[in-house]
Amino acid sequence: VQLQACGGGLVQAGGSLRLSCVASGSIFSINIMGWYRQSPGKQRELVATISSGGSTNYADSVKGRFTISRDNAKNTVYLQMSSLKPEDTAVYYCNAAGVVYYSGSSYYPGVDYWGQGTLVTVSS
Repeated sequence: VQLQACGGGLVQAGGSLRLSCVASGSIFSINIMGWYRQSPGKQRELVATISSGGSTNYADSVKGRFTISRDNAKNTVYLQMSSLKPEDTAVYYCNAAGVVYYSGSSYYPGVDYWGQGTLVTVSS
């Protein structure tokens, strides 16, 4: 299972960006998909998660500005970011948790998977 994130870039404060992350491989299902971010000198922190049923969870710092969504058929998660602030600058990582993958006619639980990260820079 591999996760590939894209959509980062440089944007001015108040602007918007949309991140995408595709999970590929012999995936049967993914329970939770989410986005985390890490700024220099800081620990990685949760941004938002979404369950396969569509339940969402957001960090307080992004509520009302970011929207997470997913396409289960495409194993893809999105993060629409609006009203961006300089403090949103970070490397954003996508995550897939509770993955079930298949091999032949058998199904197996997988570990958590992480994407490679995409840099978001918000200028003031």
